[in-house]
Formats: sequence, C-alpha cells, structure tokens
Amino acid sequence: MKITIIGAGGVRTPLVLKSILARQERLGLTELALMDVDAEHLELIRALSSPLLEAGPAAFRTLWTTDACEAIRDADYVLTTFRVGGIASRVVDEQVPLRYGVLGQETTGPGGFAMALRTIPPILEYVEQVRALAPNAWIINFTNPVGLVTEAIINRAGFERAIGICDNPPTMHRAIARFLNAQPDEVFLEYFGLNHLGWVRAVHYQGRDVLPTLIAEIKNLGEVLDLPFDPGFIEALGMLPNEYLYFYYRNREAVEHILRAGQSRAQQIAPLVQRLFEKLQRIRQAGGSVAEMEAAYREYHHGRDVTYMSIETGSKVHDASPEAELGQAAEGYAGVALDVIGCLSGGEAGILVLNVPNQGAIVGMEEQDIVEVPCCLARGLVWPVAIGSIPDHALGLMKQVKEYERLTVEATVTGSYGTALKALALHPLVPDYAVARQILDDYIEQHGDLLPRLS
Repeated sequence: MKITIIGAGGVRTPLVLKSILARQERLGLTELALMDVDAEHLELIRALSSPLLEAGPAAFRTLWTTDACEAIRDADYVLTTFRVGGIASRVVDEQVPLRYGVLGQETTGPGGFAMALRTIPPILEYVEQVRALAPNAWIINFTNPVGLVTEAIINRAGFERAIGICDNPPTMHRAIARFLNAQPDEVFLEYFGLNHLGWVRAVHYQGRDVLPTLIAEIKNLGEVLDLPFDPGFIEALGMLPNEYLYFYYRNREAVEHILRAGQSRAQQIAPLVQRLFEKLQRIRQAGGSVAEMEAAYREYHHGRDVTYMSIETGSKVHDASPEAELGQAAEGYAGVALDVIGCLSGGEAGILVLNVPNQGAIVGMEEQDIVEVPCCLARGLVWPVAIGSIPDHALGLMKQVKEYERLTVEATVTGSYGTALKALALHPLVPDYAVARQILDDYIEQHGDLLPRLS
C-alpha cells in the first residue's frame, strides 16, 4: 500500500507519522510519499520527523519530495492537507471581515469563503493528477474548509472516490464517552449536518438513547462538555451542537470578543508557527540535537492548544499537559484518516462521521450535497447512515449554507465576480449585499494573485 500526503511541510505531519507508525503493520503500508511545495518547511519537518521514523521503526519506504506527480503516482490513498498562502493568508481571511463588523474566522463565514477561493483551483489540479497517475486511489481530504473543498472534488471534478474528514465529531464522541465513563466504541452518536455545522441528535449507549439524561446532567453541573454554550440553551435545543455553531448562535458575542482582544486566532498563532520554524532552522544549522527540535515542537503545540477558542469565546486558556495535548492531536488529525484507510482496505468494518454525498441520508438535502453524517465503511464501500427528517431550524440553516457552498465552488471555477458576490451575500453571517461587496473587494486587493481572477 502506498499513502501520499499533500501538504507534508505543515505542522500536522509529525502527528500523522506517529499514528502511521503505530498502525503500519495493520495497514500493510509499503510506501509513504510526503510532498509539499515549500521545500524549506518540508526539509525542516523531515529533520524533525526522521528520528521518529527510525525509532518506530518504519517498515516502509519514505519519499520526501516537492514533485506532486512523483508523490501521487501509483498511490492507493492521497491525503490532502495544505493551506494556500500559509498562515499569513489566514490572517487576511480573518482580519478583512472584522473591519466591517463581521466574524473573522478560519472556516466559518467570509474567512472560509476566501480560503475556499484560494484552495479549490490547486485541489482540482491535484484531482486531475490523481485521475491520471493513480486512478484507483481514494482522496481523503482534510484541507479546510473541508466540506466545501470536498464538494468541489466530488461534485465539480466528478471524482467519486473521495471523502472529507474532520476531527471535531470524533472529539465530541470521545468527550461524550468520557462523560458516560464508557469506551468510544460503546457509544453511537446520531450526528448530522455540514462540516463545522453539525448537531448530535441522539446518544445511543447500552441499548437506549441517553441524550435526555445527559442534557439533564449537563444542566445540573452547569457546563457543557467544554462546548461554548449555556446548559439552558442546550436544554431548549434538545441536541448537542458542534462547537463551531457558537459562531452562529452567539455571533455578536464572538465578534465582540475578537475585536476586544485586538487580534484574531490567526494573529494569535502566527507568531507560534513562525517561532517554531525559526527554532527548527537554528537548531538544525547549529547541529543541535533532535531532543531540542522535539522540545520546540511540544512548546508550539502547547501554546496553540491551551489557547484554542479563548479569543472567540472570551474564556481563559485551558490547562493540560503537552504530552496529553499531543496524544489527543495525533488521534484527531490522523486517527480518522487511518481508520478510513483501514476500513476501506479490507480491515474491520467501522462507523465514522464523514463528509460524503447525502444519498438520501438527510431528508430535505439534495442527493449529491456533501453532508457530515455517520457512515458505514467496509472494503472499498461507504454507506451514509439514514438520519431521516431533522428539525426545520437545522435544515434551514444547512440549506442556506449549502447554497453558499455551491455558489462559491461555481464562482471559483468560472471566475465570476457576480457569483462570488452572490455566494458571500447569501451566507447567514454576512448582514447584507453591500457589506458582502466591501469584503469581497477587500479580499481581492489584499490577497492579490492568491485568488482566482474574478470578473
């Protein structure tokens, strides 16, 4: 088996490698290709990761390359995880809408829109390379915005052997299992939605739905599984929302918190990313030890993880050990992808929450709409679990965001300014057409050649 990672110069790669090493025998992995267009970052990540591969030890051939064709050729699975323009582009994504009093967030609202405009053209190029060089491969996408990018891969490029993955639903799953003092495989969640826009409608444990009891306990305890919602709201909703719904349900509060902080999440973590690569470069040039590089990596992750959503929610930083954070991050980032590969390649069947065509799973959504639902996986097949009818408020929000996603893909591919403006104006977090135009024009000026030409 050959697995290819597109975007391997990113900070997730050591975590992915750690999970791959733990599962290499079960997967039957023979070759791992790690590709990135940024040769300097790729080489630094290689230096950081090489001792891990040696200590593993890796029983597979490893290829580090900037050549996408070389990496993709004859691959069985292609994992896509890259950011066009790097962290600097994320800063622009988040800062532009904040100038107009609109949420500035990486994947939700205008920030996700700008990110999609930059990401869809290269992802479609990679799809064509996979089609030509590895026609039987599966594409496993966790390039953000995951749902929108997967929409482009499947419904625009017509590449059906593709799945979008996200670590948010499995993180919720593990948190709920811990709350119940159960193992995750003992708990089944009726989860539905779009990527970063989902709800848990039922929690099946020991033969019954324990969500009503869970909600009652949450209300008594006065906290919601580390989710940024009030217990009273959860009781009224009757469901557990994904944490990203905070940006819809408490939008004004989120914007006020970010503006009061004087920086967005991207500005918070950009210095951490820069400092990490600068440290790795200095250590490498000075002939420093691998232990020093690993310490810099742990410091980076600790700084990133303890501040997660602290700006947007106005909350204090988290309290966790760097070792626990790295373990959780590795399971989140790579665990889902490797679980998917294991099931598809002939291992045990499994049920995972994935981004796939609806195929009737959610009543009211179109057959080909990319939705985020539990799926049964086994030996090259993926079946979305039938969710049925959902509450009107959830369906209405999903349909509005899905139309925005379709139009964003169309605008990117056709280069239509009018379609791009329509997409942004229809997003529920953008107040009106005039503000949408201001944001779009600002993005065009700030991002320049990173965006497709719109006319």
